[in-house]
Amino acid sequence: SGGQHRADRTEPAEACCMGASAKSNKQSLDTLVVTTNPQMHCSGCETRIKQNIRFVKGVKKIETSVPQQKVTIVYNNSKTGYADFVKAFDKIGYAIKKKK
Repeated sequence: SGGQHRADRTEPAEACCMGASAKSNKQSLDTLVVTTNPQMHCSGCETRIKQNIRFVKGVKKIETSVPQQKVTIVYNNSKTGYADFVKAFDKIGYAIKKKK
């Protein structure tokens, strides 16, 4: 039964850690909304952006919208900044501009 207790302890610890990280991240989360050049045309464009931009340090969430031609990125601003996103998009062939 010792093994079962360990398994029980692991789950709350994970949930606890997730809660703790969510709290600490709130202090420095920023949202960046950009348009891309060339424009996104399909779900393939969206997938390409999401799969590559998620590797930028500090990225928490990426949302893309072909109809609105925008990419919304939620990130930890103590780990990354606009210049990092410019570089990351450039690597996959896109230029970005902050959406007003």
